[in-house]
Amino acid sequence: MGNEGVIAVEKALALLDCFRPGSDSLTLTELAQLSGYHKTTVYRLMNSLERMNYIVRHDDGNYTPGPRLLYLGKLYEQSFHLAKVVQPELHTLSQASHESASWYVIEGGQRLCLYRAEASEGLRHSNLPGSLFPLDNSAISKVLRHWGLNETLAEGEPALPIYTSGARDPHTAAFAIPVFGVHDKLIAALALTGPSSRLTEDRKASGINALMKETANRLSMKLGASKLFCEQFYGTEE
Repeated sequence: MGNEGVIAVEKALALLDCFRPGSDSLTLTELAQLSGYHKTTVYRLMNSLERMNYIVRHDDGNYTPGPRLLYLGKLYEQSFHLAKVVQPELHTLSQASHESASWYVIEGGQRLCLYRAEASEGLRHSNLPGSLFPLDNSAISKVLRHWGLNETLAEGEPALPIYTSGARDPHTAAFAIPVFGVHDKLIAALALTGPSSRLTEDRKASGINALMKETANRLSMKLGASKLFCEQFYGTEE
């Protein structure tokens, strides 16, 4: 079975994505400008969304999100478990790269390893979930500092994924890339770590670059980041 999808459904959902905090009431013209769709197309799709209670059209012609979205949001909130989303992606990334994959967040001014998938063979770098480290100059910390704390890095805007070797341990290297969520805000740093003798910077060009961007893009989309933001940030637009 193919994975082509239905264009009309994707366009309708893209219109819902136009609503943001501070932009929760939009006109037909604004929706057309934000989505890039023709006004006639927007009008027809909004009529369908209104009939299904995903959109409310007010007397002044403005549109706002409808009550059905709240219902679905509550269902998602009750069924959501972060580990079930993150851990399979870490396992897949680790298996594909033959390195250890980790998920780091900012906690109390430090970086916390929340989830981890170990490389299945060979020499590997290992930190248990729950390990805390300072926000140093490692690739992981740079991601958290730059996109999480809005710090300007000494090297300027970094190329992704960020690479460092020997930043915390002289024998350890890491690639790291940000993962975003709701409102396109940083949630975590996705990292690959391993011995510096094997995890070298030139591996970025041999597949690590695409592998990490694709994984970060999928995770960001699953965790609530907007499709347009992800396409632009990770360069995944087809």
